[in-house]
Amino acid sequence: MSKKHLHNQAAIPLAPAVFKKPQLRPMIAEYDPKSKDVRHDLIMVKYKVDPSEIPVEQQAGSTLPLMDIPGRDIEADDDYNPFENRKLAHPTSDLDTLIHLLKGSLGSGILAMPMAFRNAGLYVGLLATFAIGGICTYCVHILVKTAHELCRRMQKPSLGFAETAEAAFLSGPPAAHKFSRLAKAMVNWFLVIDLLGCCCVYIVFIAENVKQVVDNYAKEIDWLPYNMNIRYYMLMLLPLLILMNLIKNLKYLAPFSMLANLLVGSGMGITFYYLFQDMPKLEERKAFAEISTMPIFFGTAIFALEGIGVVMPLENNMKTPTHFIGCPGVLNTGMFFVVSLYAFTGFFGYLKYGEDTNSSITLNLPQDEILGQSVKLMIAIAMFFTYSLQFYVPMEIIWKNVRHLFGARKNLAEYSIRIAIIIITLCIAIAIPNLGPFISLVGAVCLSFLGLIFPAAIETVTFWDRPNGLGRFNWVLWKNIFLVFFGIIGFLTGSYVSICEILEGKN
Repeated sequence: MSKKHLHNQAAIPLAPAVFKKPQLRPMIAEYDPKSKDVRHDLIMVKYKVDPSEIPVEQQAGSTLPLMDIPGRDIEADDDYNPFENRKLAHPTSDLDTLIHLLKGSLGSGILAMPMAFRNAGLYVGLLATFAIGGICTYCVHILVKTAHELCRRMQKPSLGFAETAEAAFLSGPPAAHKFSRLAKAMVNWFLVIDLLGCCCVYIVFIAENVKQVVDNYAKEIDWLPYNMNIRYYMLMLLPLLILMNLIKNLKYLAPFSMLANLLVGSGMGITFYYLFQDMPKLEERKAFAEISTMPIFFGTAIFALEGIGVVMPLENNMKTPTHFIGCPGVLNTGMFFVVSLYAFTGFFGYLKYGEDTNSSITLNLPQDEILGQSVKLMIAIAMFFTYSLQFYVPMEIIWKNVRHLFGARKNLAEYSIRIAIIIITLCIAIAIPNLGPFISLVGAVCLSFLGLIFPAAIETVTFWDRPNGLGRFNWVLWKNIFLVFFGIIGFLTGSYVSICEILEGKN
């Protein structure tokens, strides 16, 4: 038996004393292989050993602090108020959080909503957009509510999305403990895939908008390439993307975020100006599209509406976090505005252009007018800056998981990984230049899990072994089974139809 195991076993008898006098902070001995000596300066606030005499953290492979297995002492859980224990240097007000929520939820997906309506029909698209928006908002509600419950159980002031998944399985039924590390990893890696998928979409967005502007002037200017393959435009982006994404400090990216927001806002304002000129009659558009295209609508709509990745960081930094999911609450107010704006854009965009609606509404604007060209360039520049902001989060997750593999040359390794990931996103975009099915595929694969399946599973595991935790007649369980089933159906059908569209080369 190793020295480390001997010392850990020696520390185990201290656990009962800790629970009798929780104010004590016992010293835990641990063998340090680097110094080849025993460390006595480790302080564990709580130390719980399960019946098999293995510390819970080591058994589950968890990254959370050593803690009690929650759910055994319900009264103790209720005594802890996580909101009173949050120490925030610069907490945000309700208005600040609302602004950040709108900023995080209003992205490039709004440009694809008219295409989504083309695949659903005018009235079906309107009703389905509000339905999907309501379901997504509800799933955010249960995620935040469950996070609050787990904060009380774990006696931690705040938890992120991945930490909430890990804590749910660690505090749920004993059979679920061994899946806690897997749950956290799945949330993190789906976030990585989702955000890198968005980066691929942005590359296609940029290339398509720039190509339209260049093609318009190439007719009159000999040295400009006319009707050049869109993949060449993507390749020309590579050095610019690499230079921009070598910036590692988020503080230096903040001004670019502000500029991107101004450009998107201005571009959407001009787009609405074009939408309301010579508007056709409602009867000229289909009220209901073919059933076969509805999965494309689902993937596109959930891609546009799902902003669950920004929710937990915003809620964790609030001055009054109870106002986030209250009534009306910051979340309800923000999501109602977001869903309404997306439905408004999709409805009138499809009404204006009908079956000619492109994968991005900006591509329908006049190519021979300066105002229309300016919108395409503004959106292209905004998407270029947004790529860097989206790239930051997955790069942080990846780097934290691989940095231990490198020695003294960590900077060189990090820059190399950044460049490699940028090249990978570019290669994927070049391989799949059909923007519409690509957007639907990202939404169907990643956001079905992040926005629907994971929140439902986390709530179910969290309240599984609590007295009346699943409600009368287990209605919480049946409700979450429906959400998981809805998410899986959307994932399977959306992915299948999107992949078929991509393989057939349709746009």
